Amino acid sequence: MATVSLSVNGKSHKVEIEDDTPLLYALRDHLEINGPKFGCGLGQCGACTVIVDGQAVRSCVTPTTAMQGKNVTTLEGLGSSAKPGKLQQAFIDEQAVQCGYCINGMIMTASAFLANNKNPTDAQINEALAGNLCRCGTHQRIVAAVKRYIAAA
Repeated sequence: MATVSLSVNGKSHKVEIEDDTPLLYALRDHLEINGPKFGCGLGQCGACTVIVDGQAVRSCVTPTTAMQGKNVTTLEGLGSSAKPGKLQQAFIDEQAVQCGYCINGMIMTASAFLANNKNPTDAQINEALAGNLCRCGTHQRIVAAVKRYIAAA
């Protein structure tokens, strides 16, 4: 067992976990943060994406012990259902959610991408989101939400 100090959404937490516990489980099981979802468990679908020190990271394959001294942001750190963040609101306005399973990964990936690219092309947006799987068919609305956010920024 290891005791790990985590900074998640601007708050400090200590969790006692097995050394090989993925960050996803520390967030969901110990901190009750449910934005990141378990999808594939292999870091391939993007449902578990969080932002670590400005970079989109797949939390299902990231050891919690590697997060010591790093800043982790989850979907909850961008806003709440009562007061969504601007990117979250763009997704709501574009009705970019159907089943909703991929949305955590789409928003978190887009957030990290847009922090470093204020005026991306459509091709750059598509490339940035390509690693996130959406099986519902809302990809066009997801891209429209990202573009709405850019236009409002």
